[in-house]
Amino acid sequence: MSLEEMKKKLMNSLSQERYQHSLGVMDESRRLAEHYRIDTGKAEIAGLLHDCAKYIDHEEGFRMLKQYGEEPDESLKRTPQLLHGPLGYYIAREHYGIKDMEILNAIYWHSTGKPGMTILEKIIFVADYTEVGRKFSGVEEARKTATQDLNRSILLCTDLTIRYVLSKGELLHPNTVETRNDAILNTMEFAQI
Repeated sequence: MSLEEMKKKLMNSLSQERYQHSLGVMDESRRLAEHYRIDTGKAEIAGLLHDCAKYIDHEEGFRMLKQYGEEPDESLKRTPQLLHGPLGYYIAREHYGIKDMEILNAIYWHSTGKPGMTILEKIIFVADYTEVGRKFSGVEEARKTATQDLNRSILLCTDLTIRYVLSKGELLHPNTVETRNDAILNTMEFAQI
């Protein structure tokens, strides 16, 4: 399936606003991939499809995840808004024909991140926060640092997420905390100590 065919199919499964966000993430992913000299084609596809499972009903999504042989952990069960990352892996594979594991894993981890992410996984994680349509306090600094120190940008993005989740009194997924800690350990400032 070509990128244009993926766009047409995706447009039919997302709201107009979410589709525009996906195009923004695709563009930002390509820009960051060029900067970090990795495969821009993979970055574009992962960026475009990162939210391909966003509007699947949570109950249906958990049922589908189990059909794919994956048992959601307790944290995911309690934070179903994060289900679209893991489920997106399978939707991208089954409905968009994506077989490349780098792309699929970048989709899987884009919401929470994880320690030891690849450059592509980091790019999709950051691009989801920093695409041009995002307007919230702190996004400009995250955008600026994305091309200076990707780990520093991840730290800023996770800090913003943690503050937001705590302000709502919701459960914080452990992967987000582990991603933040991994980013701290890998920022250029910390690595020089």
